Amino acid sequence: MRRFLEVAGFLLTVFGVCGVIRELTDGWFRLMGLTRFLTENVWFMEGRELFVDIVIAVLGLVLLIVSDRVRKS
Repeated sequence: MRRFLEVAGFLLTVFGVCGVIRELTDGWFRLMGLTRFLTENVWFMEGRELFVDIVIAVLGLVLLIVSDRVRKS
């Protein structure tokens, strides 16, 4: 369980940060822009791409913190 949280947290953090960079550079940074598919295809996220990418990055950081607090098994 701990390993899953570490990997998921790391990936969410990377995807969120890449999405923020992509939004701030007006689409110039296309590397790993997987969050674009989420923000373009979900109707209530349209127009809020930067906010969604920040939330994804913060969620990834939270998962990384939680993974450190989970008991090693």
